[in-house]
Amino acid sequence: MRRVVFNQKGGVGKSSITVNLAAVAATQGKRVLVVDLDPQCNASQYLLGMQAWHDGVGPKPNVGGFFAQTLSFKLKEKEPREYVHATPFENLYLIPSDGELGEIEHLLESKHKIYKLRGMLKTLEREFDEIYIDTPPAYNFYTLSALIGSDRVLIPFDCDAFSRQALYTLLENINEARGDHNDELKVEGIVVNQFQPRARLPQQLVDELSSEGLPMLANRLSASVVMRESHDRCMPLAFMAPKHKLTEEFLALYNELDG
Repeated sequence: MRRVVFNQKGGVGKSSITVNLAAVAATQGKRVLVVDLDPQCNASQYLLGMQAWHDGVGPKPNVGGFFAQTLSFKLKEKEPREYVHATPFENLYLIPSDGELGEIEHLLESKHKIYKLRGMLKTLEREFDEIYIDTPPAYNFYTLSALIGSDRVLIPFDCDAFSRQALYTLLENINEARGDHNDELKVEGIVVNQFQPRARLPQQLVDELSSEGLPMLANRLSASVVMRESHDRCMPLAFMAPKHKLTEEFLALYNELDG
């Protein structure tokens, strides 16, 4: 299973959802890989901690090195497994991101390297039960590569009116990627994040989106300060606070998707 977490809007919780669903899977005994395609490296820092970065340079080899390798002919290229790093958490592995991804994006586009990630993921899925892909907040070469390389896409939504307007454009882009490049891609649904059940507007937005036929998932993720604590400690909730309400919500969401 290769799942991409994608939304063109920033601040909707892509990295948090990617890492915490992957962590839930790992605690279920699955061998899990996270691939970080966001130059901001949030998922990478969440899993490895800031101590893995020295003078602004992150761990190598990383996903930037993988893409850079596709641009130049080498007699001996690194195998996909060489880009995988162990994390401090059992069953959970990472291909870290690189802040220089933006610098080579135009070269990758001009050289038509859009299918390279899919090849890498298909090789790695022989070793991993589940692969989760975190994406930048844009519809660009890297997000399209992720959509081409995945078989499922999960869309975070933060109950914001601007996010609602962007959902339809986002779904159009996913449908275009499916039609042009990957007819096996399935939209699993829209996960409501940072939900406040006692507030009127979030519930109203969710009800309206459901009535418009959008694929809203039943399990929602609450707004909670524990998520910030989880980021600060660089420890996914399933490992840091396994009995917390938000952790249980992630487990329920995972079971809904897995079912």
